[in-house]
Amino acid sequence: MSKLPILMYHNITTDINKIDKLTVHKDLLEKQFKYLRKKGYKTHFLNELENKKSLSNKNIIITFDDVTKNQLEYAVPLLKKYNLKATFFIPFAYIGKYDEWNDNSEPIMSIEDLKNINNEFELAYHSFYHRKYNYLTKEEIVEDFYLSEKYSKENNLLLHQSIAYPYGNFPKKNPKKELFFKILRDNKMIYGFRIGNRINKFPFKNPFEINRIDIKGNESFFKFIFKINFGKLF
Repeated sequence: MSKLPILMYHNITTDINKIDKLTVHKDLLEKQFKYLRKKGYKTHFLNELENKKSLSNKNIIITFDDVTKNQLEYAVPLLKKYNLKATFFIPFAYIGKYDEWNDNSEPIMSIEDLKNINNEFELAYHSFYHRKYNYLTKEEIVEDFYLSEKYSKENNLLLHQSIAYPYGNFPKKNPKKELFFKILRDNKMIYGFRIGNRINKFPFKNPFEINRIDIKGNESFFKFIFKINFGKLF
């Protein structure tokens, strides 16, 4: 089995006063991307993993949650510069609006923005309303998937059938957990992403509990190197 770290990013900024656990400075992001390229990491889209039974050499997945405008302004050009692939997870209810689940300060990409990056990068699901799945009823979860799928079809978005759970939250105890996974299968989801901060083995043991590594803006470059090699200590 191969090691496969999956990185999770949110906001990117050029303002040092905005750096926090969800917001990485553009210069640090470039340093991280440059390191991945220098060390020979191969990036993948999720759709490229589907028919693979193993991976050789160094591999990594880059993901961005929330499709904020700052990702379009700062991250996309750097991905292109270093020839890196990435997957962007969309909270559909907020396209062209703001991040209402946070402090309503970050604008979200428009449908035109998403279609433009869809030509070069991969898009996937981040729920419709950006709510914690563990606190929703079965009916609310089903509706959330229905609305996401409806929106994507009406707007001709090409999406991979994968979802990053908002806040990394999903039901972890049965019977609700099995019911949730059944809803994922009913909606033809292939992968489901939690947080976990651990490095995955590929092929994935459980495709609906894939770990991502939270890349924080208030952590050092050396912490980044540690995380992509070891995940978290405990």
